[in-house]
Amino acid sequence: MANYVFHLLNMIGIYLLLAYSLNLVLGLGGLMSFCHAIFYGIGAYAYALAVVGQPGSAVAHDLLWTAGWPFPLAVMFAVAVSAAVANLMGRIILRFRGDFFVFASLGFQMMAFVVLYNWVGLGNGPFGIYGIPRPEVFGIVIRTPAQFLPLILLANLLVLPLLFLLYRSPFGLSLKALREDSLAAQSLGVGAGGQYLAAFTLAAGFAAVSGALFAAYVSFIDPTSFNLKESLFIATILLLGGSGNLKGPVTGVLVMLLLPEALRFLQLPDAVAANLREIIYGAILIGLMLFRPQGIAGAFRVK
Repeated sequence: MANYVFHLLNMIGIYLLLAYSLNLVLGLGGLMSFCHAIFYGIGAYAYALAVVGQPGSAVAHDLLWTAGWPFPLAVMFAVAVSAAVANLMGRIILRFRGDFFVFASLGFQMMAFVVLYNWVGLGNGPFGIYGIPRPEVFGIVIRTPAQFLPLILLANLLVLPLLFLLYRSPFGLSLKALREDSLAAQSLGVGAGGQYLAAFTLAAGFAAVSGALFAAYVSFIDPTSFNLKESLFIATILLLGGSGNLKGPVTGVLVMLLLPEALRFLQLPDAVAANLREIIYGAILIGLMLFRPQGIAGAFRVK
């Protein structure tokens, strides 16, 4: 039971970073992005490739490149790779706005997933990277869910204040201005292209921290953990909780992660338990969006 609770807390910490990083693009900028999971995945794969090669890495001989770097350096590498890919792709897909940007982000998500799924030499293709070494911090090898919790809390304490500062900075205010009235903001000298590209790049870099923590925690990654369904789940977290503020992401994470777990404790017949839980879960989400379309803790709704 203790490991179950610690595992749930660890996943909440990982998804908090994902939700708050996406909030920079979707909440402040008003861009409905459905490719955030791929940056999460790029961070996970970059971290795995950076640490695989250490003693105990079983899959290193199957990959084109491994480094065996220590945990902090591997996390920084993951952030740099994810941000670089986002900056490159952002220069293309950020040429679109509105519905066209949604489809462009979907297209990038699907293309990147296919690359991860089929490039066997890079990330072992559909078989994924297994045997990822456990992180070592201050000479302590972190193995159990209880030991991972302080590490994930530390990551949140380092990353979230930076995001909160960005939200309240002139950069964050310019994103809000572009969200409310792009033409008026640009007439006052706010460059839409540069601001959106910076937000897209920063969000991907912060998402990579989540990816690195996830890869270190589960010690196995494969492309299915970072597919379109995961991108939709992350966006749903933010829209359900409320985008564009500080309370919405944490509210959405708690609801989306704790509600399914709470439904497990219902005394439902075994033969129909799984399907009934899905029906109840979906009905609750529909009800929340019906009565709180701006999100449980939100004041702004992406149209």
